[in-house]
Amino acid sequence: MHWLLSGPLSIEKLTVNITGLPASLQGKKLVQLSDFHYDGLRLSQEMLEKAIALINEAEPDLILLTGDYITDEPAPIHQLILRLKYLQSRSGIYAILGNHDIHYKNAKTEVTDALTSIGIHVLWNEIAYPLGKELPLVGLADYWSREFNPVPVMNQLNPDTPRIVLSHNPDTAEILQAWRVDLQLSGHTHGGQIVIPGIGPAMFFYEKLIEKIPKKMQRRFPFLSENVSVISHWEWAQGFHRLGKNQLYVNRGLGTYLPGRLFCRPEVTIITLQGE
Repeated sequence: MHWLLSGPLSIEKLTVNITGLPASLQGKKLVQLSDFHYDGLRLSQEMLEKAIALINEAEPDLILLTGDYITDEPAPIHQLILRLKYLQSRSGIYAILGNHDIHYKNAKTEVTDALTSIGIHVLWNEIAYPLGKELPLVGLADYWSREFNPVPVMNQLNPDTPRIVLSHNPDTAEILQAWRVDLQLSGHTHGGQIVIPGIGPAMFFYEKLIEKIPKKMQRRFPFLSENVSVISHWEWAQGFHRLGKNQLYVNRGLGTYLPGRLFCRPEVTIITLQGE
């Protein structure tokens, strides 16, 4: 997609405080990438290559991918991994799947196998320990899948143990308030794509408008409401949020859809961990 429709790449840097973070993990650097939608239309080769180069320059301790590698049928994943195999990280690359990665027939298996073939660890309701037992990494099934069930996964962890949770859809942050979540990393929203400066994602206001249109008319024109259902919490469409003691960061993604992005640049996120 031409840069005029996507905007230039943005590198977002933030420091996240984690209570009880061991001294050995202070200053660890995580990189998050999300929502590639790699299909020859929604993400340019130039932007992808630039993102990979900038990530490797940052020398991350851990790279985390939060879903939607494809858009429709899964074949493009085999071209995407030819680029992703150049990503470098001290403690590996871990990934979860998004709704697009599981929607089409055999897509879940094909995407998972492709990522695994280049050494990326795909988590589906699993816990991994790339930075050691003192900071588990939880990867959840996609919220819209039948297998989304955080209870047996989260209940495996001691409440006193800090943890990072990967969950594609930020709406899950509401459910995950039942557990300790020191940092949830999500994507899915593309940041809202169209953002009103100083106010927020246009979809938040579009949703309010749709609510005022009679249901009968909405059924006649389904395109009016199809984008509203992407998430419920448009206030979490991008950036850092606190939900009680839990913390959520939503990456704006690399890929996009028509009509493109406005005041909502594609994003690579670099996160530094800090104890408190």
